[in-house]
Amino acid sequence: MASANIAVRGSTGLLLYQSTPTFDPVPNFLPEVTLSCKFMLFSPNGKHFAWITNSKVTLVKTSDWKTIVDADYPKAAQLAYSSKGTYLVIYEPFMTTPSNPKGSPNVHIIKTANGQLVKSFEYRDYKLWTPQWSSDEKICARFLNGEVLFYENSNFDNVVHRIKGLKLNNYSLSPGNQSLNVLCFLPAKSGPSNGRLFQYPDFNTIIANKSFFQADRVEIFWNQKGTASLMLTTTDVDKTGASYYGKQGLHLITSKGDTSQVIVNKEGPLYNAAWSPSSNEFCVVYGFMPSKATLYNMKCDPILEFGTGTFNSIYYNSFGNILLLAGFGNVQGNAELWDINGKKKIKKIEIPDTTFLQWSPDGQHFLTATTAPRLKVNNGYKIWHSSGALLHEKPWGKDELFQVVWQNYPQGTFKTPTIVYKAVEGITSSQPIASKQVYRPPHARNSDFKPTSLHEEPSDTKNQSKAYLKMKKKREAKRQAKQLEIVHSNNVQNTITKTNDPIDNEKQLRIKKIQSDLKSINRLKTIQSSGKELDKNQTARLKLENGLLAELKQLQL
Repeated sequence: MASANIAVRGSTGLLLYQSTPTFDPVPNFLPEVTLSCKFMLFSPNGKHFAWITNSKVTLVKTSDWKTIVDADYPKAAQLAYSSKGTYLVIYEPFMTTPSNPKGSPNVHIIKTANGQLVKSFEYRDYKLWTPQWSSDEKICARFLNGEVLFYENSNFDNVVHRIKGLKLNNYSLSPGNQSLNVLCFLPAKSGPSNGRLFQYPDFNTIIANKSFFQADRVEIFWNQKGTASLMLTTTDVDKTGASYYGKQGLHLITSKGDTSQVIVNKEGPLYNAAWSPSSNEFCVVYGFMPSKATLYNMKCDPILEFGTGTFNSIYYNSFGNILLLAGFGNVQGNAELWDINGKKKIKKIEIPDTTFLQWSPDGQHFLTATTAPRLKVNNGYKIWHSSGALLHEKPWGKDELFQVVWQNYPQGTFKTPTIVYKAVEGITSSQPIASKQVYRPPHARNSDFKPTSLHEEPSDTKNQSKAYLKMKKKREAKRQAKQLEIVHSNNVQNTITKTNDPIDNEKQLRIKKIQSDLKSINRLKTIQSSGKELDKNQTARLKLENGLLAELKQLQL
């Protein structure tokens, strides 16, 4: 196979393109020309492709692009697949109506082979709605009211095991062909929170336990073999006052029962952590800008320093021999490509206005995209070679581009790519590049101070004038007052007036909650655009915007 296909979803509909070397439309796929295509997803092995348009979910085979199912799901908002792509899961926001005050099942599992509906569940909370499968799909788990329910051999009518009594906030099944492990997060209102590892189906024996004294939320990152996991913990408020956005910690927990904390040597946020596909090492980006990037082994010992830069994101290619470090959002759009085995930098490139990046399954190419609603101008995508050469770009004109994704392929389809240090022949981008110069305050323009991000101030106060220090103090007071105003506004929004109709009241409560979440996301976007740094969890909240808008639209019909 010469190249991987690319699916593109925008304000004009859904299209599929080939990548290198032709970049032509995919033969036999009929474009979906519509204003209302709101989600799309390839199966893990790439054999199926599904999307949501208007009130329908369409599922096709990628071998010939023929339709398997085109079914009515009026409120469909999200899609997910089982581990091997045997099942497609459709999510609809839960709601009640005067004619149906109890609501209806809103999470549906269908077979990808023929579109047959296997099971529907009622799930009132959006959080953790996606069922999780073991890698062989023999075991399926779903979250319900703080418990985890387990099914075996695709029998969704019989709960064979459950984790109960722990009041879980999050959980994750291990991937790979090892014994199935379940990592659970137990938040605590007072005292330490805990991450507990169990081996299925013995939930009375704890394999490993890691306590966190500062953890309101956690993100779980398994390595591909399922032998170890990273837990990125976050507090809503940093009680030390060092950060307005809370405090984070990174912890390692293994299937052998070992636990340890990842120690970083630069103060500031933990932006991202990612496992190498080898499963034996992981990379972490951390620290106030300019941030640092470090490679760690399974003992949490640093084994390679990538230096400092405007990084907040990490991307391994699927073979693990090339690592890409990038900076998105309120930092400069730069990226560095590294030869992991050779421990050498391949190339540094500029990727301005990028909101999305993904490696091709061939491990030799990657795409960058500028998408709405994060950015509504200069939308489009670009395809790059791993040597740093730009090979292709497709501007979206005045239309909006929402989503771009590579098609997945079965393991073994592509061979490990050769590292190329000399850039291959490419093209020059036609897109304008904004000024690279970071704003320098008047008091710093004749000094050696070189800011790396917007609104960064010099840390040395010896040579600063009294007038500047006085003005700085006023600005701090104004920022604090504005943040107090935001907190007060949140409290007002959370005080919801009940309606006389109890059925309509539940719907109105959900609308108010979504509107409050959207306002919070807008505030984060405002903060980000002003130059302040968002942590990984706040960045993740921005990605919820499309789903919330779709749900709000359905509720307001």
